[in-house]
Amino acid sequence: MVQCHRGHPPKQPLSPGELISAGWRSAVKAGDPQAPPGGWQPYVTRAAGRPEPVGVPSQPLSPSSPWRPLRPSCRPRAAAAFSLAPPAAERDPLRSASSSASSPRPPNQRPCLAGFPACMAAAAAAASGSLSPSPDVASASSAALFRLRHLRLGLELRPEARALAGCLVLELCALRADRRRALVLDAHPALRVASVAFRACPAGEEEENQQEEDREACRRRCGFVFPSAGPGPGPAAPPSELSAAVLGPFADVPPAPEAPPPPLPAFPDAADACPLVFRVDPFTDYGSSLTVFLPASLEPHQPFQVVVRYTTTDAPAIWWLDPELTYGISKPFVFTQGHSVCNRSFFPCFDTPAVKCSYSAVVKAPAGMQVLMSATQSTYKEQEGVYEFYMEYPVPAYLVALVAGDLVPADIGPRSRVWAEPCLLETAINKLSGRVERWLSAAESLYGPYIWGRYDIVFLPPSFPIVAMENPCLTFIISSILESDEFLIIDVIHEVAHSWFGNAVTNATWEEMWLSEGLATYAQRRITTETYGAAFTCLETAFRLDALHRQMKLLGEDNPVSKLQVKLEPGVNPSNLMNLFTYEKGYCFVYYLSQLCGDPARFDAFLRAYIEKYKFTSVVAQDLLDSFLAFFPELKEQCIDSKTGLEFERWLNATGPPLAEPDLSQGSSLTSPVETLFSLWTTEPLDVAAASSCVDITKWQTFQTVLFLDRLLDGSPLPHEVISKLSECYSAQLDGMNAEIRIRWLQIIVRNDYYPDLHKVRLFLENQMSRMYTIPLYEDLCTGPLKPFALEVFYQTQNQLHPNLRKTIQQILTQGLNPLLAIDTAVAAVADASAAGLEDKAPEAPSSAISLRDVNVSA
Repeated sequence: MVQCHRGHPPKQPLSPGELISAGWRSAVKAGDPQAPPGGWQPYVTRAAGRPEPVGVPSQPLSPSSPWRPLRPSCRPRAAAAFSLAPPAAERDPLRSASSSASSPRPPNQRPCLAGFPACMAAAAAAASGSLSPSPDVASASSAALFRLRHLRLGLELRPEARALAGCLVLELCALRADRRRALVLDAHPALRVASVAFRACPAGEEEENQQEEDREACRRRCGFVFPSAGPGPGPAAPPSELSAAVLGPFADVPPAPEAPPPPLPAFPDAADACPLVFRVDPFTDYGSSLTVFLPASLEPHQPFQVVVRYTTTDAPAIWWLDPELTYGISKPFVFTQGHSVCNRSFFPCFDTPAVKCSYSAVVKAPAGMQVLMSATQSTYKEQEGVYEFYMEYPVPAYLVALVAGDLVPADIGPRSRVWAEPCLLETAINKLSGRVERWLSAAESLYGPYIWGRYDIVFLPPSFPIVAMENPCLTFIISSILESDEFLIIDVIHEVAHSWFGNAVTNATWEEMWLSEGLATYAQRRITTETYGAAFTCLETAFRLDALHRQMKLLGEDNPVSKLQVKLEPGVNPSNLMNLFTYEKGYCFVYYLSQLCGDPARFDAFLRAYIEKYKFTSVVAQDLLDSFLAFFPELKEQCIDSKTGLEFERWLNATGPPLAEPDLSQGSSLTSPVETLFSLWTTEPLDVAAASSCVDITKWQTFQTVLFLDRLLDGSPLPHEVISKLSECYSAQLDGMNAEIRIRWLQIIVRNDYYPDLHKVRLFLENQMSRMYTIPLYEDLCTGPLKPFALEVFYQTQNQLHPNLRKTIQQILTQGLNPLLAIDTAVAAVADASAAGLEDKAPEAPSSAISLRDVNVSA
């Protein structure tokens, strides 16, 4: 049969290229009596640089063909099998010579491709058996069977279609002989593969004694061709008898021909490449697997290339922003976010942190869009209108990142610059000029040289789904954080620390993310201690540990996600494991190890040696702990790893809180005033005069204020007298503070149903487009009697939100409603909200909630 995504057959004969552009694919058996005339042939056009996908009929289909489409599908198929039935004389070579051409094929054999080498057909048939499972349960790839030497990307950004067209070139070699000869890559249903081809590397590329600089120079010249769209479809064919019978007097008016899809980027060096059979299968709800059948003649350790041409739309890794969602409101914007397993929707890959390689890329974008990538080198070729990038050091797939938009740069240090939209640039310069170099120098004094060359920062629009991302050479950070100096300092320093812990040395599986996040958090606090003092570090640590215990209260101490070594079940998205245990419990374990040494400087020396030993590799927890005991043999002799109650194994695999927490007494000068003020406001009977005159919070540091407000949140709902007096004393002062402070005060208003200040919640949401500030408020609003108010505000502001954020808020608003009635109920609730005068009259049932803010991971 033939499948058509559009659900209707063509009205007139189609050429092979038109058949593909119409969405038709083959799925027929060998010997099928309804096969198209001439059988199924591979259709490849190299002259135009556009190899069509295999599996198209060698002759056009007529409208009277018995091939009928399936019912239309509203989304991409999870699996597509490319099975071709050639003429009888060329059928499956795996059959015995005595088999009749009309004999049925055994169920475990696959048909071969007519015109393809027999070795490739044999490889495809052999690969029909099950493949070895990947050690990373979040990856479907066969990464353990291959060495990935380098990857090249040719990318064309198409903002109008919210699509990316790509050509991927993987440089590989098989590590051992395998009869199945199948390469499995991680992919995604949003990613449509057009063709896959094989190219044996030239003899010069196979020589092991070739100079490394020559290989690097070759990789830098990763030229791709970006063909311009053709002149459009040719004249339409004359109407057929069928169309004349149907259209009657209008038969002389041919239907408007459908425009062909834009051409895909091509890799000119692959002109002699041989097309390969490939298959896409479902894997999990966050990805699929792309199986490519390689030639059986491929020898172990023989370098070769696999060329994949594809398009991707609505990909989880790629965030397209209309101009209205940017600060400048003039040009489109796009960025990628690969962590943890999203980049498989950006390009097919070994999407596991266990695999690293260097990469190069050529990107074509519309005029006026500045393109940046996480690479050590970049150039812009004005004549060709393309950007070229080269990352010379091996990185995992999730750290390949791209951003493009109306971005302008400014130097803020000898090896750092900021990129931002023009209206934000001055603020970014003022906040960070001179600071980043200070932080880099402090980190180098602790952990050795910064190996990535440049450390640049790009500020992204509020739609960026997290706070910051440690892409090497180019940290992504949400622009909303520019409001708060102290949060900006902590978040950037945390990403600086990732340059050593996470980027240079990476956790080999997502089950041990603490190896990156826990160590980076420890390094971040060593850097802040060196640059801002121990008291500041202890204050920030107290704030985070408070959040950890709040999350533990929410999830329960026996929850398995509180382990450092979390067991990731198949099908579970690793991003679900991102929580404060990964950061703060991991930090506490690393801090405990540092205390065993007796001197933080000795532990810094160990971490320098650890980085040097495992640089550019991926590790497991045992690698870290074995290295620790080898570096401190006296601790090994004391069997410190088996100390009762503090066993290393228990640290890793016990649920619940950290087995030990750091001494934060050095921060008492900053934390004690917070504790005193909180006690005054929550002790009964309330002494308003003492509480209101105790301290001037306008002179506090941001972390002192948010620590105080977080503890009030923990105690909410508060007595009405307390919340009203808090508002009287602090509401006007808090209005002028940064968003990290204001959102906490607004959450207190919502959790206490304090209607006199509810208008401030509306004003805040009307001016916020950031996930980190909108989601917590909507979650709090929807757990109590203020849900109609939330619905009203959302429907007034939804057009200013990114579609992904809008969808998330809609899910929060409709939670618990019948899906069929959700929209009607929401509209009715808005009307009820307006009629009820919510800002003046309080409903009867107060409620308390624990919102996303309690479990939010900031960096």
